[in-house]
Amino acid sequence: MTRSTSDSEERVQGLSERMVSFFGPDGILSMSGGFEFRPQQQDMARAVSEALISSSPLIVEAGTGVGKSLAYLAPAVNFALENDRKAVISTHTINLQEQLVDKDLPLLGKLIENGFSVVLLKGRGNYLCPRRLKIALSNGSDLFGMDDLDELDAVRDWAEDTRDGTLSDMDFEPSMRVWSQVCSESHICTPRTCGHDSACFYQAIRKQAAMADIVVINHTLLFTMMGANDGSDDIGEGFIFPGDFLVIDEAHTLENVAAKQLGLRISRAGIRFDLNRLYDVKRKRGMFQAIRHADGAQCVAALNDAVSDFFDLIESSCKFSSWGNEYRIRDRGIVEDSVTEHFLILEKNISIAAEKITNDSNRIEILEFARRIKEWRISINAFLEQSLGGHVYWVERSKSSGDNLVLNSAPSDVSDELNELFFNRKNACVLTSATLSVGENKEVIGYFKNRVGAESVDSVRIGSPFNYEKQMRIYLVKSIQDPRSEGYESDLIRWIEYFVERSNGRAFVLFTSYKLMNSVAMKMEDKIKNMGYKLLVQGKRMPRNKLLHVFREDPSSILFGTDSFWAGVDVPGDALSNVIVTRLPFAVPDHPLTASRLEAIEDSGGNPFLEYTVPEAILKLRQGVGRLIRSSSDEGIVVVLDNRIILKQYGKAFIRALPNAPIEIIED
Repeated sequence: MTRSTSDSEERVQGLSERMVSFFGPDGILSMSGGFEFRPQQQDMARAVSEALISSSPLIVEAGTGVGKSLAYLAPAVNFALENDRKAVISTHTINLQEQLVDKDLPLLGKLIENGFSVVLLKGRGNYLCPRRLKIALSNGSDLFGMDDLDELDAVRDWAEDTRDGTLSDMDFEPSMRVWSQVCSESHICTPRTCGHDSACFYQAIRKQAAMADIVVINHTLLFTMMGANDGSDDIGEGFIFPGDFLVIDEAHTLENVAAKQLGLRISRAGIRFDLNRLYDVKRKRGMFQAIRHADGAQCVAALNDAVSDFFDLIESSCKFSSWGNEYRIRDRGIVEDSVTEHFLILEKNISIAAEKITNDSNRIEILEFARRIKEWRISINAFLEQSLGGHVYWVERSKSSGDNLVLNSAPSDVSDELNELFFNRKNACVLTSATLSVGENKEVIGYFKNRVGAESVDSVRIGSPFNYEKQMRIYLVKSIQDPRSEGYESDLIRWIEYFVERSNGRAFVLFTSYKLMNSVAMKMEDKIKNMGYKLLVQGKRMPRNKLLHVFREDPSSILFGTDSFWAGVDVPGDALSNVIVTRLPFAVPDHPLTASRLEAIEDSGGNPFLEYTVPEAILKLRQGVGRLIRSSSDEGIVVVLDNRIILKQYGKAFIRALPNAPIEIIED
C-alpha cells in the first residue's frame, strides 16, 4: 500500500521546487543579470529548503564560489514570509554582515514580489542612549574633565543628526570614558526606562527587529542574546525571538566563539575602568562625585588598592615563559582571596547611597554599578575556586600593555552546550561554511560535527564550481629546511623572494606567528622595494581594512599577514595571484585551552595530534588557500614552504585536503 504524501512533504516539495526553479538556468536569478547558473548553488538551496520545512538541523559545507549566501537566504526569506516566522542570520565577520545587508538581501528584495524587512542588530554597546546622554550632560563636570567634556559636546552634536545612533556612524572615535556613560546598557536602557522614547536608538532597533522578517547578527551577540533569554517561555521554541529559525554562516568559528562566550574573562583594566567611573581618585570625577557621596569615594580608593595588590600577587605567582603570554592555573586558590571583603563593602555603600538619591536617573545609574561590581566579585570567586566544571583556567598577560592582566576560564568541550542550544530544539538550525571537512568524502565533516555536538545532524558537502585544474597550480617546496631548524628563516626569505618574483608581486604571504612575520619583513623590506614591489605588513600602523584596500589598489603589492588574513578576506581579480603559506598552521600546543583539549583526547585513549592538531591545521590551511580563487576568472599559484607536508606521514592528509589542482614538488 502506497502511503499518501503528507502536508509537510507537500510543503517541502513546494519550497524545494520553487528554489530549484529560482536558481535554475532559466530561473529568476539567472534572468536578473550578472548571475550564472550554478548547480551547486541549486543543490544547497534545495537542502536548506528541506531542513527549514521539516524543522531539522542541517550542516552544509559549500565550497568557494557556490554562492552559499544566496543559497540559504532565498529559501530562508521565502520560508519566513510564508510561515510568518523570523529568520536569524548569524555571521562571524563584519565583512560578511555587510555583504548580506548591503548586497545579497537587497538583491533578493528586488526579486521577491512582496518584499521583506531586514534589520542588522549590533551589540547594545554600539548604540547611543539619548536618555543616558542627557544624564551625562547634566552631570558634566562631575563626571568628566575638560577634554572629555569637549568630546561629550561632540557626541551631543552628532546625536542630533545621526540616523542609526551607532559608533560606526561617527566620523570620530570617542574615548571609552565618554562612550560608556552614554551608550545603551542592559539594566539601564530598558523597555521600561527608554521604551516609550522613540528617540532611543537601541530600543527602536529592538522593536524593528521584533517586527522584521530577517535579523542579521554576529556570533558573539547570538550567544549573548540566547544567554539573556535564559530559557524564557516568551520565545517558546525560538532561539532569540518567538518561533524564529537560525542560519549560522562561518560556522567553522562556532566552537571557539562558544568557548569564549561561555567562560570567564576578568580584566584588571576592566575592573579599574568601572571603579574609575564610580570615582576616579586622580581626576576627582565620577558618579560618587556627582551625587556627593564621599564615603563611596573612599571605598573605591580602598578597593582599587586591593585589586592592584591582588593582581600583582597573581602575576608574581605565575611562571610565564619567555615566549608565552598565558599561564595555566591547575589548582584552586592560586592566591588568597583578598578582595571579596572590599567588594562587599563597596556594594553595601552603593546601596546606602542609592536609598538617599532622589533623582531616579542617577539612582538607576548607581545601581547598575552595584550590579557590575557584584559580577566582578562573583567571577573572581569562581576563578579562584575553579567552580565552573569542565573549564580550564589561565592567566593572560596583555600583549599590548604590560600593565593589564586577565583571568580566564573556558570550557574545554562545548559540544554538550552547543547541542542543547542549537540542535535539541524543534526549530531549524542551519550551519554552513566553506571549510568544515578535513578530507575528501562526506564523512570527514564528522570532525566538525563531533566538536560542536552535532553527531546526529544531517550534513551535506557541496563542492566548488571553480575549475581548479585550470585556475590554480600548487607548489610544494621539499628542499626548504625544516621550519624548526635554525636555517629555516633564511631559506624562507629566499623562497618568498623567488615566488613573489614569479607572480610579479600580487601576493599574500601567510604566517603563523607575528615574531617570524616581523623578522622576515624587516629583512626583506629593502629587497622587496628594490624589486619594485610595495610591502604591506599587518600591525604596522595601518588597520586591516585599509591594508586590504591598499593591496587591492596597488597591483605590485605584497601583503604579510597572520591569523586574521587566513580567513574572511576576499580579493577577487588580478590583485591577488599568489598565496604563500610559510608554515603548516598548527595551533600552539601550550595555549591552556588547546592543551586542555589535547589532554581530554589523550585521557580518553585517543591520539591528540592526529585527532585534533592535524584536523584543526587542515581546516586553517584550507581557509588560507581559499583566499586565492574567488571567481571563475581568477588564476594563480599556491605555495607551501613547509616540507613536512611532503616528508611527514600526516602530510598526506593536508595534500588530500587541497583543491583538485596540479601539484608540483620542488626538489631543489
